[in-house]
Amino acid sequence: MSDRNPKATKADRQAAAREKARALREAQLKKERRNKLLTRWGIVAGIVAVIAIVAVIVVNSLRGDIPDAGPAPANGNADGGFTLTSTTALEPTEPLEVDVNALPEATTTNEAGDTVPAGVEAAGPGEPVQIVEYVDINCVHCADFTGTYGDQIGSWLDAGEVTYEYRTVAFLDRNSPTNYSSRGANAAACVADTNPESYWDFMKAIFAQHASGEINNAALADMADSVGASDAKDCITSDGFRTYVKYADSLAREAEVSGTPTVYVNGAEADLNAFVDTVQAAIDANKAEASS
Repeated sequence: MSDRNPKATKADRQAAAREKARALREAQLKKERRNKLLTRWGIVAGIVAVIAIVAVIVVNSLRGDIPDAGPAPANGNADGGFTLTSTTALEPTEPLEVDVNALPEATTTNEAGDTVPAGVEAAGPGEPVQIVEYVDINCVHCADFTGTYGDQIGSWLDAGEVTYEYRTVAFLDRNSPTNYSSRGANAAACVADTNPESYWDFMKAIFAQHASGEINNAALADMADSVGASDAKDCITSDGFRTYVKYADSLAREAEVSGTPTVYVNGAEADLNAFVDTVQAAIDANKAEASS
C-alpha cells in the first residue's frame, strides 16, 4: 500500500521556507510603506494646521481689538471727515475725543426737508460750495471718480469756489484679508494729522494705485513720504488713528450711507453722472446771490 502522506523532500522544505520568507518580506514592506504614507500625511496635516493657525493669528492681528474711544487726529472733525479748503490746506478743528459707543447725532434735515448726514449743509451767499464725499479706500468706483474728476476738484479748491470733505468708511473690509479699507483710511488720517498740506496729494495717490491691489502699512508709509508726508510714517505703521477710522465708519452707517462714492453738493445728494454740472451750477448760483 502506498503512503498517503509522503514526507516532504528537502527541496520542498527549502521552497516552502523561501515562500514563507518572501511572504514575510512582502508583508513587512507593505507595513513600512503604509507607515511611511501615514507619516507623510501626518506631516502634511501638521503643516496645514500650522498654516491655518498662523493665518488666524495674522488676520486677528490685522483686525485687532481696536479701542472704541480715543483722540481724533488734528484736523479731523466730529462728523468723521477732513475738509480741504485748498489742495494744500485742511480746515483746522479743535482737539476732539471720539467714542464709538457715544456717537453724536448722525443725520440732519436739509432745506428741502430731506434727511442727510450731519454736517452736510448748503453754503451761504458768496461762500465756497460744500462738497462731501464718502469714500472707501478699497473702492474701485471711488478710484475712478477721483481719476475722472480730481483735476477739476483741485481747480475749484484752489480758486476758493468749493470746500471738499472726505469721510472714509470701511465697508469693503468684509472682503479684505488685511483690513485695507481701515488701514488706508488710517494712513490718510495720519497724513492729515502730521502733514495736512499733503492730504490732497495723498488721497489722489492712494486711489491712483488702486489697480495694483492692497498694499501693506510700510508701502502706505512710503506713499505718504512720496507726497511730502514723511512725518506720518510712525502713525501709519502703528495704526495710530484706527479708533477714529472706526468712529467715522460707525457714523456713516448710522447715517445710512450705503455705498461709495456717495457725494453731497451744497446740502443735497448729487447725481454722479451730472457731478460737474451740479457743482458748477451751485458755484454760479452762490456768486449770483452774493452780488444781487
